[in-house]
Amino acid sequence: MPRSRWIWGVWALVLSSYLVPYTLLAKVQAWYGSFLFWTLVGLAVILLNIVITRDFKRK
Repeated sequence: MPRSRWIWGVWALVLSSYLVPYTLLAKVQAWYGSFLFWTLVGLAVILLNIVITRDFKRK
């Protein structure tokens, strides 16, 4: 998969981390609401960044 598609995936996760908690999870008052969602999205962004930069080479 081209690197630009991975980067768009990261941006989609970032955008969803703002939209989902304030729309779909707005009425969830427990700890597993927005906090859990942001934690999982954060881990997904970290993993995607590792995948994207895996092939970078040193000069």
